[in-house]
Amino acid sequence: MARQFDVVIEKDSAGYFIASAPALPGCHTQAKSLDEVMERIREAIELCLEVQGEPPELLDFVGVQRITIAA
Repeated sequence: MARQFDVVIEKDSAGYFIASAPALPGCHTQAKSLDEVMERIREAIELCLEVQGEPPELLDFVGVQRITIAA
């Protein structure tokens, strides 16, 4: 059975791409290229599902917003 997961990808100051799957807490990885991080997050999701089992509820993706907070 095919499953779909939303993945968030960010880039850190060292140039690494960081990918995480919000539906699976603790499921994240990093790589130097976008292609490599996509391959790695797919593997990470498969491993997380194998270890944690199915997530309790998959949420519908709405969007990403950026806010600024004075610090």
